[in-house]
Amino acid sequence: MGYKVVVAGATGNVGREMLNILAEREFPVDEIAALASRKSIGTEISFGDKTVKTKDLDTFDFTGWDIALFAVGSEATKIYAPKAAAAGCVVIDNSSLYRYDPAVPLIVPEVNADDIVHYKNKNIIANPNCSTAQMVVALKPLHDRARIKRVVVSTYQSVSGAGKEGIDELWDQTKGLYVPGQEVAPKKFTKQIAFNVIPHIDVFLDDGSTKEEWKMVAETKKILDKNIKVTATCVRVPVFVGHSESINIEFEDFLDEHEARDILREAPGVMVIDKREPGGYITPIECVGDYATYISRIRQDSTIENGINLWCVSDNLRKGAALNAVQIAEVLGNRVLKKG
Repeated sequence: MGYKVVVAGATGNVGREMLNILAEREFPVDEIAALASRKSIGTEISFGDKTVKTKDLDTFDFTGWDIALFAVGSEATKIYAPKAAAAGCVVIDNSSLYRYDPAVPLIVPEVNADDIVHYKNKNIIANPNCSTAQMVVALKPLHDRARIKRVVVSTYQSVSGAGKEGIDELWDQTKGLYVPGQEVAPKKFTKQIAFNVIPHIDVFLDDGSTKEEWKMVAETKKILDKNIKVTATCVRVPVFVGHSESINIEFEDFLDEHEARDILREAPGVMVIDKREPGGYITPIECVGDYATYISRIRQDSTIENGINLWCVSDNLRKGAALNAVQIAEVLGNRVLKKG
């Protein structure tokens, strides 16, 4: 016996990936509903070897459905997630709406799967920000061994993190730069993204950080350990898919780089590719379509007492969003609902 599963926002990048990953991982689905806004009703979406037509999110009755994966943004989630939850359908939400609600668990299954029991508070589980998800997967096994005091992270985030509009803008600007008279002015981003980098993601806060940077701080503390100090600089780069991070970690205890490498090789969800030679590391284009969080460039930081540097790369539409949501559904099914 399987589950009746809803994917809300099925026509978007993340929603489509959710459907793909549910099929790829053979999640026990008895019935699937693909929901979208009214203007997209009837759009045909692939689900494994089947094709399903989207239904209207606004009028959908969640009664009798087991799990709803939401990828519709905070405003729509604010309206429809409570309706689904009240109807007895467990919501796994990809927006930022519930991430900082103390009553809602914020889950990365490789890190804090045990927290999923708290879904009963509101019948809602939050999916973390894409940049946070891959980082905490890398940090967790190291934290268990040597206790992390402080993290300094710089991100190199792909345009797909800004949705279809971000992808289109990079594509159009790149083409336009080669065709006289067809240059494309920035619309989704604050400056030209083609052949450029922009140190600004989300809105600015009073302290000079951006909300994306604040998210990494707050979410790491909630998921991993409230005592870890985190400082982040988040940068948008002209890459279509795949987020990269340069991470500097300061530990309470000494951790040798060789032991760190061995620990990460054994860690769930992590793939270590770390050869000290040209090309002996992973770049964003190589992680697209994969489940793993890739770690490279592991090395001692001699400028602090107990420091390690590493390079972290992951497909932001997968581990940063859709894959993590499906993994949450798997934990929910295996530990709580137990129908599959």
